[in-house]
Amino acid sequence: MGGLDRFLQHWAKELEPVLRGAGSYSVLTPLQRQEWARTVGPRLTGDGAPPTQPARRRAPRRLPPVPLDTALADVKGIAKQTLPKLKRLGLQRVEDLVYHFPHRHSDFSKVSKVSELKLGEDHTVIVSVWEASESRQGPKRRSTQAVLGDDTGNVRAIWFNQPYLAKSFKPGTTLVISGKVNVFRGSFVFESPEYEIMRGQEELMHTGRLVPVYPTVDGLPLRTIRRIVKRALDSSLSLVVDFLPEDTRHRAGLMGLQNAIAQAHYPDTEADWTSARRRLAFDELFLLQLAVIRRKKEWQQEDEGIPLEAGASAVGGFLEALPFNLTGAQSRVLDEIMADLSQSRPMSRLLQGDVGSGKTVVAAAALLLAVVNGRQGALIAPTEILAEQHFLTLADLLSRSADDDRGPTSASFEVDGIGRPLTVGLLVGSMTRKAKNEMHARIREGDIDVAVGTHALLQEGVDIPRLAVAVVDEQHRFGVMQRASMREKGERPHLLAMSATPIPRSLALTLYGELDISTIDEMPAGRRRIRTRWLEPDLRPTAYAFIDKQVEQGRQAFIVCPLIEDSEAVQARAATEEYERLSTSVFPHLRLGLLHGRMALREKEEVMARFKAGEVQVLVATPVVEVGIDIPNASVMLIDGADRFGLAQLHQLRGRVGRGKHDSYCILLAESPGEDARERMKLVERSTDGFELAEADLELRGPGDYLGTRQSGLPSLKMARLSDQDILAAARTEAIRVLDADPDLQSEHNALLAERLAKETANLPGEIS
Repeated sequence: MGGLDRFLQHWAKELEPVLRGAGSYSVLTPLQRQEWARTVGPRLTGDGAPPTQPARRRAPRRLPPVPLDTALADVKGIAKQTLPKLKRLGLQRVEDLVYHFPHRHSDFSKVSKVSELKLGEDHTVIVSVWEASESRQGPKRRSTQAVLGDDTGNVRAIWFNQPYLAKSFKPGTTLVISGKVNVFRGSFVFESPEYEIMRGQEELMHTGRLVPVYPTVDGLPLRTIRRIVKRALDSSLSLVVDFLPEDTRHRAGLMGLQNAIAQAHYPDTEADWTSARRRLAFDELFLLQLAVIRRKKEWQQEDEGIPLEAGASAVGGFLEALPFNLTGAQSRVLDEIMADLSQSRPMSRLLQGDVGSGKTVVAAAALLLAVVNGRQGALIAPTEILAEQHFLTLADLLSRSADDDRGPTSASFEVDGIGRPLTVGLLVGSMTRKAKNEMHARIREGDIDVAVGTHALLQEGVDIPRLAVAVVDEQHRFGVMQRASMREKGERPHLLAMSATPIPRSLALTLYGELDISTIDEMPAGRRRIRTRWLEPDLRPTAYAFIDKQVEQGRQAFIVCPLIEDSEAVQARAATEEYERLSTSVFPHLRLGLLHGRMALREKEEVMARFKAGEVQVLVATPVVEVGIDIPNASVMLIDGADRFGLAQLHQLRGRVGRGKHDSYCILLAESPGEDARERMKLVERSTDGFELAEADLELRGPGDYLGTRQSGLPSLKMARLSDQDILAAARTEAIRVLDADPDLQSEHNALLAERLAKETANLPGEIS
């Protein structure tokens, strides 16, 4: 009676060596049950265990307990000169060592006899030292050579630049050595293998098992950090408290926390490591989901927002005046947004779509609805050039049905449903103090209906008293706290975040879990497919000749300079130098323009106006043209140094062409790309699907590089991967379940969880906490 769970509970004590804290079986999904069986089965039957593991299962040393918050400077056995190196790894307390997980393991678990050694394979042997001596391979290179053997034969070993080992390896000493078998002068030899001297019942650390390989820094040997971490585990792991509620752990089918940490460092089998990683990854994603979901609930439960009436009917005239029809996806997303805006609960929505899918027109409709209801709207972009482009785009969209009165930083239009001119204003950091103060006053007095700008709009001195809709573009460049600061403007405005970089669902749920997600997954009719080609360096003249031919046919081209480093000053210099070279040596007969982020606003406007008018035939630019530039006559995008860009950025840059009626092309140039860069460029050649490329980019580069150095909102994930869709889904489900039952985590049942969450959110980057 009670099935497998009852059986396991009855024999829990006897089966603990097999179960090792494995959770309830009955609540698991079929896939989780398969993983449970794969983990527990081999332990039960003995299948898959290494043939001989003489010392691996020896009990770890029992050391006096050391509190987890103890500073490493106060821990015995850590040399003073080692402390700065540990600090560079972020290791300052004992608990940091316990959670300093290896990034991989060397599999030295297969114990062999000397007679069983095979060339080129990793082996572990237990041998006696016959002789060991210091040797010289040159005037300054001293090493240790040893002849070792067991009852089946002898083998040589050499440890380069470690002459001191000769004194430790006395004849008759029993060694365990692990490493790759090479051959020298016809005999097998181990070169600088891992080694341990067998001493009684001590647990093996460097050999004879799955051996951890930790992140380290120059001057800190791997053996040293392995020893320090192992000592911390032996002394302090028993003090780690499992904060996960028992019912949550059982529903998710997770092992206990102490066991998971132990198996993450020194797993008994690959299956044990997989189970340990699953538990620790679940913890990271579960705590993150608790943080973002609580934030969302707080936003929704705070003071009521501003319900906007009339909905789509209020912006019908605007939509009818557009020179195109909305796609089905745009209409669906607009309906979702209008439904949110009609509620008193403030909207928190992420709008994402591929390059050119038409997000801006949807955002314009939302901003217009705010104005029709007597309120204000705001649109914030991460860069000045993108803010300026949005200002011009909104001006074009809103002026379709009437003449406009347009200046450099504001424009007014007659729009149906308002009864007065609608005014859009621009506020960016490079404006003069006088111009900024004037714009501040106009926004504060309500003369500006829609304010467009950069971070300047978030400053304390900017008052938008009747703000009802805030749009944040290029969402992945802003964090939670920056989004939250928009909510402090006006009276609890609705928030619409946009991303022209398609965001994989796992990343969206991790970073933007407090937002509902709408996706435009359909391109407007008539968009032409962009032909993409990656050229070897020797074909650079061919690329330039192709641009020449396109310009001769009346087209225009972009040439984006190499991304040398994330510095506007360095990029500007590179762009200026390339502009001079191309103007004098490659295209002296063409009209070239230069655009980079260090130029003054008026200069940028002038260059873009000339390029749009066709006066500039080839625009040499930095990656500032990545988003927001719309030149229908441009048919060629040449990306120089393409190996330095991620997939998403290459796709964004490619999206600057293909916007008119002409065939369009993207050319990728790279001088000496590595294997990863070659793979990225091949993917861009094959696919024009931004969502597919975003998933591949995340997989290839990981979340940190995917988001770029400007993203400060990504918490450190030590064990979780953003490809862990199943773990993320389980963590989110459990987080919602816990918060639905106990929103403030005040019950005794969740006391440990509340304590851990408070600690983790205090350590997260400001953008999340």
